[in-house]
Amino acid sequence: MTDAAVQDFLSAAGWGDAHSTPLAGDASARRYLRLRRADGARAVLMAAPPAPDDSTGRFVAVAQALAGRGIRVPAILCARPEDGLALLEDLGDAVFARVIDADPAAETVLYDAAVDLLAMLARHPAPPSLPAPDAATLAAMTAPAADWYAGGGTARPGLAAALAHDLTPLLSRVTDGTPVLVHRDYHAENLIWLPHATGLARVGLLDFQDAFAGPVAYDLVSLLEDARRDLAPGLRDRLVARFADATGTDPDRLARALAVLGAQRNLRILGVFVRLARADGKPRYLSLLPRVWRHLMRDLAHPDLAALRRTVTDALPPPDTDVPKDMTADAR
Repeated sequence: MTDAAVQDFLSAAGWGDAHSTPLAGDASARRYLRLRRADGARAVLMAAPPAPDDSTGRFVAVAQALAGRGIRVPAILCARPEDGLALLEDLGDAVFARVIDADPAAETVLYDAAVDLLAMLARHPAPPSLPAPDAATLAAMTAPAADWYAGGGTARPGLAAALAHDLTPLLSRVTDGTPVLVHRDYHAENLIWLPHATGLARVGLLDFQDAFAGPVAYDLVSLLEDARRDLAPGLRDRLVARFADATGTDPDRLARALAVLGAQRNLRILGVFVRLARADGKPRYLSLLPRVWRHLMRDLAHPDLAALRRTVTDALPPPDTDVPKDMTADAR
């Protein structure tokens, strides 16, 4: 969208004279500006590519669905989805990762609250308007691992097919329940801590425009296997047990679901991060590859994933070999 379109949108919303400050973006083409008016009011402008991307329209729709469940999300002050523009309530800067960096002792409290929110979502079917990818579709989403992580940007259809072949039956067994609303990127940089609220309202959600209807453990593994930070020792086991108790899930079944969904997610992330480095000039994502690989190896250690582990270890080198070096050179 043009600067003129943005200014027209802000003027119509009563924010045309606000002072703007860029906020850190994410891995997408979206950009964010913090706005402050002379009267002290604050808001956040989210600007994204308009149709056919339509992430702004999806954001608005998911925000309404989450708010309807009593979940704290930024209020939509004004939106023009056809132009990719939305004016949002400013929930502040207390993202989980930043709060924990400043006070490591707060980690358990914050993550307990995040898991409790997921347990609540697990008790409700997903809104019918959300896309509901089946096992084959989720498996095919790992193609970037073949095409970018292994192929460096050159399509590897045979490897992509092999990964999907091994993953599809595994995913079929963990997607056979009633689908719930899946945030998809439920991690410490998309969660805002609101300590003056009570209960689940202490956790604010951001960046949920890609939500879909899927298995209850998907967001839990996103939280536990964060590409950007490690959990304190022992915290993962505590959180898994807390979720299992709150949802009445058999621990062995949950462990299997976490391994399968974690493998799917981490394979995709490996490829996406390399694509961001090579194609989008964002080499900082390469530094995250070793952690993602460790998560993947943990997932693949589950005995039910033995065939997928063989496929992965035969075809994908660990990132502490020559892959990041080559990619870094291309990404500058």
